[in-house]
Amino acid sequence: MNDDQLMTRIAAGEEAAFRLLVERWERQVHAFHWRMTASREEAEDLTQDTFLKVHAHAGGYRPEGRFKSWLFRIAGNLSRSWARRRKIVGWVRFDLDVHDRAGREPAPDAVVAGEQLRQRLQRALAGLPPRQREALVLRRYHDLSQRDIAAAMGTSEGAVESLLVRALETLRRELVPEPGAG
Repeated sequence: MNDDQLMTRIAAGEEAAFRLLVERWERQVHAFHWRMTASREEAEDLTQDTFLKVHAHAGGYRPEGRFKSWLFRIAGNLSRSWARRRKIVGWVRFDLDVHDRAGREPAPDAVVAGEQLRQRLQRALAGLPPRQREALVLRRYHDLSQRDIAAAMGTSEGAVESLLVRALETLRRELVPEPGAG
């Protein structure tokens, strides 16, 4: 059963359909909120709030667009509201895997270098304007297309492309040393 069919059943009051939808999407929604808040507890609360809104608005859902875009629009709105209430300028959770491709434990200096890079990236991401950060998280972590990001953020594909380009340019300036520097 696809997401649109589940939403029709949820709108009709079928709780089993809602449980199935939550099982299908909970991990991705939680990961989005965790990356946007850097707090497992806040991510859990926001994930629950996201699905409560999905349930409450099931009757108004229109399957013309993609369900994933609609879902992440709700999640993004909740995440931005959370940040505004707490007057948070920006924060994104970013993880680097410090194990090498063969699964071996890395050398201690590689762990230190990886942690330093993670911290630099965390600071650079936190410094991005919220809409750039949201577009980047949806693209890089949730693999949404520019069309889906535009639908989720309530903007045009051209605006999403601009947000992504500016975000990546900012990260590049922050993370890549200038020639001759250092």
